Amino acid sequence: MLRRILALTVKELLELLRDKRSRFLLIGPPIIQLIVFSYAATFDLNDITLAIYDQDRSAASRELIARVAGSPHFHVVTTLDHDGEIAPLIDHKDALMVLHVGERFSAELARGDTAAVQVILDGRNSNTAMLALNYTRTIVMEFNRDWAERHGQPGAPAALQMRAWFNPTLASRWFIVPGIVGLLTLMVTVVVTALSVAREREAGTFDQLLVTPLRPVDILIGKSLPGLVIGLVEGSIIILVAVTWFAIPLRGSLGALYLGLGLFLLSAIGLGLMISSFAVTQQQGMLGAFLFLVPAVILSGFATPIANMPRAVQLITYTDPLRYFMIVLRAIFLEGASYRLLVSQYWPMAVIGVVSLTAAAWLFRRRMY
Repeated sequence: MLRRILALTVKELLELLRDKRSRFLLIGPPIIQLIVFSYAATFDLNDITLAIYDQDRSAASRELIARVAGSPHFHVVTTLDHDGEIAPLIDHKDALMVLHVGERFSAELARGDTAAVQVILDGRNSNTAMLALNYTRTIVMEFNRDWAERHGQPGAPAALQMRAWFNPTLASRWFIVPGIVGLLTLMVTVVVTALSVAREREAGTFDQLLVTPLRPVDILIGKSLPGLVIGLVEGSIIILVAVTWFAIPLRGSLGALYLGLGLFLLSAIGLGLMISSFAVTQQQGMLGAFLFLVPAVILSGFATPIANMPRAVQLITYTDPLRYFMIVLRAIFLEGASYRLLVSQYWPMAVIGVVSLTAAAWLFRRRMY
């Protein structure tokens, strides 16, 4: 029995090594994923964009602001002069955090009262917001201790008043669950389409399909429709579970959401058919899908902010349709974004879909003949 197992093992290894594509899939993906993961999968937050709103303009407020701005974690992008500048800054993601020092800050400190310092955070990414808040809290605690020692005052003279927009409780579930809609939809759609043509070749029915009256473009459409239907059903079920079971607020339009889902599925189907056109067996189709899916998830901003990635890696993310769909999902769920605000995310997915479907059609005809 051991001899038969050994013979089977050798045979499988020889079959894998004999095929050029199989050799690439065995060697290429681990190297590519190692590079992508090493550079993109980082949980460090070293460049928090900060806006300063100092109404007090006293020595005490300048000292506190200097401590925050001097930290290696913060990067001051602008200073504000009135309340109306705060909302556009957070809405357009020009700053992750606004540090607001009230006009009576130094007077309250001098009297020995608790002086309020307000921190306004962009709560769309709860993990990033929590990290920024913890860094700020540490700096304020050090300021409190030093101030109390210099002025002979007990207790903490300054206290933070926190308000996170779009995600008031900073619940990580509000950030993660909308992203899972895109993640699982992409996985199912790509795997289904990546195995479609390869399954025909492996079963020996591909030649029979070619002698039918169907044109190559008809065959390609027929292979695309199952992935589109499965993706829509899968996405709808996950959206329903997110809203009803996890109580994630759906503040935007369902029409805007499903427009984004449709464009995203077109791009995913095109990429899956490209993989299937290359694959000779289902095993190769699965390996090809895995080669695409893992970097696509890492580079999408699903778990780690794209802004923290190196510039070269950020440029690669523009070719990832999941990057744009993640923005659409979180903008519609958390911000209530409209069609007009999401046009900049719709058209890249449409372009990726058209290019990938065209390339899949060309590859299909080339492999057929």
